[in-house]
Amino acid sequence: MSTDTTASVSTHILDTSIGRPAEGVAITLAARAGSDAAWGTLGGSATDADGRCKDLPALPVGTTHVRLDFETEAYFLSKQNQQAEAQQDAPANRDSGTPGAFFPEVAITFAVVPGQHYHVPLLLNPFGYSVYRGS
Repeated sequence: MSTDTTASVSTHILDTSIGRPAEGVAITLAARAGSDAAWGTLGGSATDADGRCKDLPALPVGTTHVRLDFETEAYFLSKQNQQAEAQQDAPANRDSGTPGAFFPEVAITFAVVPGQHYHVPLLLNPFGYSVYRGS
């Protein structure tokens, strides 16, 4: 929950290769106060059955930048057989040269201002991803 002196962050993940929420993706939240400041890891969580992560730690006062680190490789390795079935002719490791995902992790960094809530959804598939500021 944001306050007048802090911002807040939430996220969810949709696996666009199967058209379903991505359950069990580990997420780490880090923050810093200014472009020259060091990153501080605040904690983490994992997505639920709806692909949502509702229990990320609160941001400290003075936070100006936030980074969400999504551990996508473990998710895709655990879901590889299901995705291959859903895609039928497009196996999950096609053209990547490695099993799992071409992007083993996704790091999203964005600026925040106090008093605002930032919902940052991740649209994910084994070969690409997209993010946006949601509502």
